[in-house]
Amino acid sequence: MIDISRVQKELQDCEKDRDSSGIRVCPKSDNLTRLTGTIPGPIGTPYEGGTFQIDITIPEGYPFEPPKMQFSTKVWHPNISSQSGAICLDVLKDQWSPALTLKTALVSVQALLSAPEPKDPQDAVVAEQYMKNYQVFVSTARYWTQTFAKNSSLEEKVKRLVEMGFGDAQVRSAIESSGGDENVALEKLCSG
Repeated sequence: MIDISRVQKELQDCEKDRDSSGIRVCPKSDNLTRLTGTIPGPIGTPYEGGTFQIDITIPEGYPFEPPKMQFSTKVWHPNISSQSGAICLDVLKDQWSPALTLKTALVSVQALLSAPEPKDPQDAVVAEQYMKNYQVFVSTARYWTQTFAKNSSLEEKVKRLVEMGFGDAQVRSAIESSGGDENVALEKLCSG
């Protein structure tokens, strides 16, 4: 059974350190088994300047079982699926310990962004690019960060979509109905 008081304490601890670490964990609803983690892209990496969202599911056996984590923000990285956001990281699998916390798991995910392990990939295509053409990997990872992990203002999103030929009111409505996700809004605009 989930130790709810522990989860609540971990959420409070994350909130205390939020300004210094940039790491946040928030419940998706009143149910503390579905959370959203947010980590900043590490400085000096192609992910710098990005804000990455991670879906967290707390299993019944927590803290004796690791939390289930996957990126909801698209990421170009050898150890993260570019399709599903699945993460290949030992502390989220067999190296988990009840002494670890949601915050330490997110710090480990953030460290993985800084130090990919292409020989143990989650995404073989990205890993191959990382090993055979590193500069193209860096450019692609940077592009994905700019495209999917930057928090553009509403006006920047509206401007970009209006420049594509859509009407201002139509664009604002699409962005609002997609929860601010510019890519979903574009899909809605294109599908009519």
